[in-house]
Amino acid sequence: MSSLGQKILRLNSLFLLLLLVAHCTPDDLITCTTGNSNCTITNAYGTFPDRSICRAGGAVYPTTEEELKAIVATATRSGLKMKVATRSSHSIPKLVCPGGEDGLLISTEHLNKVLKIDTAAMTMTVQSGVTLRDLISEAAEAKLALPYTPYWWGLTVGGMLGTGAHGSTLWGKGSSVHDYVIGLTIVSPGTDVDGFVKVRRLKEGDEELNAAKVSLGVLGVISQVTFKLEPLFERSITFLTKDDSNLGDEVISFGRKHEFADITWYPSQEKAVYRLDNRVSNNSISAKGLYDFIPFRSSPSVELALARVTEENQESSHDADGKCISAKLVTAFLTSTAYGLTNNGILFTGYPVIGSQHKVQSSGSCLDSPTDASITACAWHPNIKGEFFHQTTFSVALSSANSFIKDVQSLVKLKPKALCGVERYNGILMRYVTASSAYLGKEGDAIDFEITYYRSKDPLTPRLYEDIFEEIEQLAMFKYGALPHWGKNRNVAFEGVLNKYKNGQKFLKVKNAYDPLGLFSSEWTDQVLGLKDGISIVKEGCALEGLCRCTEDAHCAPSEDYYCRPGKVYSDARVCTRLNSNGNLLKEIATEDVDEKLSVQLA
Repeated sequence: MSSLGQKILRLNSLFLLLLLVAHCTPDDLITCTTGNSNCTITNAYGTFPDRSICRAGGAVYPTTEEELKAIVATATRSGLKMKVATRSSHSIPKLVCPGGEDGLLISTEHLNKVLKIDTAAMTMTVQSGVTLRDLISEAAEAKLALPYTPYWWGLTVGGMLGTGAHGSTLWGKGSSVHDYVIGLTIVSPGTDVDGFVKVRRLKEGDEELNAAKVSLGVLGVISQVTFKLEPLFERSITFLTKDDSNLGDEVISFGRKHEFADITWYPSQEKAVYRLDNRVSNNSISAKGLYDFIPFRSSPSVELALARVTEENQESSHDADGKCISAKLVTAFLTSTAYGLTNNGILFTGYPVIGSQHKVQSSGSCLDSPTDASITACAWHPNIKGEFFHQTTFSVALSSANSFIKDVQSLVKLKPKALCGVERYNGILMRYVTASSAYLGKEGDAIDFEITYYRSKDPLTPRLYEDIFEEIEQLAMFKYGALPHWGKNRNVAFEGVLNKYKNGQKFLKVKNAYDPLGLFSSEWTDQVLGLKDGISIVKEGCALEGLCRCTEDAHCAPSEDYYCRPGKVYSDARVCTRLNSNGNLLKEIATEDVDEKLSVQLA
């Protein structure tokens, strides 16, 4: 038997209980060919930025901290690389890939229990595999609430802490989930003196908690987390649509004025939807509101396939007009249905919608779809022909937000239809974040821009307005020094990222202390943390997927008439620009020129 087989056999024999969960459901992101051995893992979207296959020698499913300690000890003694895998793995980068092909995946799927709720102290202790959905509902049962959370409730506690997930506010401690953590237990490799495992129980005031609160999974396995909560409260929500001419000037004052403010921006339509969202005095009679965000609801698989085929056809024919029509249909529908808000849990009758915090702060009802996605599914489910996209998500300092917005508006003036493709995915979501004590948390008050856009199934096929998307990405990251979201983004966004964090070296010091052998690290995390070169993967067509910034035409798609050229607004950018026009593009450019001339005449 090979050394790998012996290692996996030892793990399985020691933890016979874990064999009960060896089988995989059709929706399982970990698949193994032999029991819990010879495995692969993917994310919720079915692919990583570089489209590589992530392999592991085995997978284990602990249910208690004691089992977790035994697993880490045995793997450490055997020198196995390890990575934590969450229940639904919504991180886009390769955070879940262990090093090599013989590593061990430690799933937190069954570490999903609420351990303690102290209503007097307003604290809640949970295992790291508890989902945000369960955390919210269990807290509400005790008349408590976590004030700021991501809008998607399919994330786990460990996943949120691993990537710095957040909601939207400039108030109080800010919108990052990790800034409400007051206690955390983490299981890491140990020496032979420790029995090859070390358990650290960190509490508020411990310096190392600032490293563990946003850890990228490289410090060990988070076992349990204690949150500081608040009394359950109610919110009043109104969506207000305005033109975007003053967006840059208003963005700071708007965030200061409304506690749960956010903005959805439709640049090609020159519109922005402002979320007027504040706490109100508790009034259980009228507070029946519910927010079941429509893009997070189940959709018929057939409809999702039709929408994808339509988008693919628009891309292949360079049909910018078709993209803009689709975008307007999407935004008109969402606006008319209040994005999924209802006043009584069934019908929307008008603004404001008043509801209890746990009913309006987060959603994700598509998770209740059949696991095989044969009838309905989340729009991005990898088992169907549905949405397939890139996400570029970053935080621009509040002081620079106005300038960044105006730069994007300048690009839109040059190419008015360029961002219709973003609007097809409900525009650019702008959320507010604040400075965090976490070493890899936000450096200061900022606005987080989330941009979702079409990705081809063929990595060598450029998208419509490829250059504009690349220029916005580079504008943010390199002109404005934006911080990338750890759980989203393409490789380009992570170039030199650790240098943007004043406490980056403190984080590496804790990492060295917790895992000196790097058993929880991988090639990807070493590259992101600047410990190894290779975050940019330079090869033919690499810029199309955000694996590199182009420096020569071959990094684009010269056979498709896309060449490496400077940006239009940010001249230091290097982007893949379509130079030779076919009939469709000539018509598109002519239409834009006519639109511009008509606008001038009307003005």
